[in-house]
Amino acid sequence: MSEFAIEFEQVWKKFKKGEIHDSLRDLIPTVTKILFSRNSNTKLQKQEFWALKNVSFQVTRGEALGIIGPNGAGKSTVLKLLCGILKPTEGDVKVHGRLSALIEVGAGFHPDLTGRENAYLNGAILGMKKNDVEKKLDEIIAFSGLEDFIDTPVKRYSSGMYARLGFSVAAHVDPEVLLVDEVLSVGDFSFQIKCLQRMKEIRSKGTTVVFISHNVPSVIDLCPRAILLREGQIQKSGPAADVSRFYYRAFAETHRSKSSIELVQSNLVSEEGVPSTVFQSGKWARIRLTVNSREAARDLIAGFFIKRSDGLLLFDTNSQRNGGAYYSFQPGETRVIDIHFRLNLPNGTYFLGINFSKAGEGFYMYEDEVVEFQVVASMLQGYAFVDTKWQ
Repeated sequence: MSEFAIEFEQVWKKFKKGEIHDSLRDLIPTVTKILFSRNSNTKLQKQEFWALKNVSFQVTRGEALGIIGPNGAGKSTVLKLLCGILKPTEGDVKVHGRLSALIEVGAGFHPDLTGRENAYLNGAILGMKKNDVEKKLDEIIAFSGLEDFIDTPVKRYSSGMYARLGFSVAAHVDPEVLLVDEVLSVGDFSFQIKCLQRMKEIRSKGTTVVFISHNVPSVIDLCPRAILLREGQIQKSGPAADVSRFYYRAFAETHRSKSSIELVQSNLVSEEGVPSTVFQSGKWARIRLTVNSREAARDLIAGFFIKRSDGLLLFDTNSQRNGGAYYSFQPGETRVIDIHFRLNLPNGTYFLGINFSKAGEGFYMYEDEVVEFQVVASMLQGYAFVDTKWQ
C-alpha cells in the first residue's frame, strides 16, 4: 500500500476560452479534430490557456494540506482533477481511498427535492448506501442545523443553507480522503468554526484532508503544510505559516499594472529617531521611504500594511483613506516619504509592507516585507493592543 493518499505528478491542464458544446453538431467536429490532430498535448492552440502547468505534490495518509492563492490560480482545477470531474491534459493523478468532496455549493442537489431527500441523493453520489444514510441522517440534520427546514425543497434554501447541508453530508461519509473548497465562506461564522472543528475531528481519525481557502488563519490552524498556487504553478510549498506569508504578494503580482516605482531605501526608527527593529508595545515608530519613479506617474495612492510572521494581515490603510494624499512623479524623480505609526500590537514578530497603486489600474509597486521588526509586550494576548482604563 502506498504511503501517499494523493499523488499529483507533473500535471498539466489546459482549457479553451469560450469552449461550449451544447449540441452534437458542435461536439463532433471538435472531437474529430482532437483525434486526428498531430499536435502535442503540451502545445497551445488558438484560444487555449494553461490552468495548471507541471504541478506536482503528494499528500501522505492522514495529512491535512492547505491550498491557497489568488483567484484564477488553479486551486479549484486541482480539486476537480482529484475528484475525477476533469482529466489532466498531461501527467498523472492518483487518489488512494474512499473520497468525499465539497467543491461547489449544492453540487448534486436537485432543487425540487427536500433537504432530507437530497441528503439521501448526495450520500448516494458520495458512495453511501441507503442504510448508511439512514443510520446517520439524524446526525447529519443536527450538524447542519436545518431541522426546521429539512422537509422544504432546497430551491428555497439560501446559499448558506446549501453549504450547511452539503458539508454535513460530505463530512459524515467517513471518507478516507476529504476535499473541501472555499464554499464554507458562504456559511455564517459559527458554522465555519463548527466545520473546522469537524475537519479536525475527521483528520484525527486518520482521514486525509485537502483544504482550499482564502482564510489564511483557518488554513494555518487546520493544515501543517500548504502550497501557494499562482498562475497555474506552485510558487511556494512548505509549512503553512511560512507559505501564507507570501499569499498577499501573489495577489499583488496578479494585479500589477506596472513596475515603474522602485523602493531605493527604507529606514525604521523609534520616536526618538534611533534606528531600531525592536519596539515596546504602544510606542510610536517612523519609517522613512526613499522611492524612485522610472517614468511619469500621477495620482498614485500609497499603501501601508502590517502582517504577522505567519502572514495574517493585521492592519491595512492607504494615503487616500488616511488624509486624502496622492503622489505624482516625474520620470527619474526620487522622493522621501515619512510614515508615523503607533505599534499597538502584542508580543511578536511582524513585517511592514508598502505599495503604490492607482484606482482601476493595479499596483505600480508592491513590497510586502520591507522590514521585519519585533514588538515586546508583557501580559498581553490577542491580535492588537488597546489602551484600557479600569475603574
